[in-house]
Amino acid sequence: MKELFKGGSTFLEFVNKDKDTYKEKTLENYHRIEINQELENKVKEIQEIVHILVFGEIWCPDCMINVPALQKMVDMNDKIIVRIVSREGNEAYMTNYSLNGKPRIPTFIVMNHEFQVKGVFVEQPQALKDIVAKGNQAEIIVARRKYQKGEYTNDTIKEILGMIEKI
Repeated sequence: MKELFKGGSTFLEFVNKDKDTYKEKTLENYHRIEINQELENKVKEIQEIVHILVFGEIWCPDCMINVPALQKMVDMNDKIIVRIVSREGNEAYMTNYSLNGKPRIPTFIVMNHEFQVKGVFVEQPQALKDIVAKGNQAEIIVARRKYQKGEYTNDTIKEILGMIEKI
């Protein structure tokens, strides 16, 4: 994982892989993120180096929502170091984190300073997955619309913080 991490892209390199729609949408999502004060304080309190390896693609709607949330965390605390690699060609690294036998993106692998895995975020925040699992179609439609507008960003950040706190 360490070598894969070192060969990864920064957020800006990731978004600059596209020249058009996907880049614009990702940056738009990034700029509209509002992190509540309690979460912001927790992110700023992180003292240990955290490495987060992201498997993602610029065209992926879930990447356009969740990768900017991760970058907001990086912007608040330079102890959080993120590198992004393509899913294509790296599926073997994702095998242990697949859902229903398929590697999903984004997949965030949260590691300590020694690159030991402490947690994994796959595709969407658990709060949204819980709503989908209940099966109420009306609730699912509303939740997905809110998710696409970025209203679950704080949930994504909370999940990542929970993994970081294990470090």
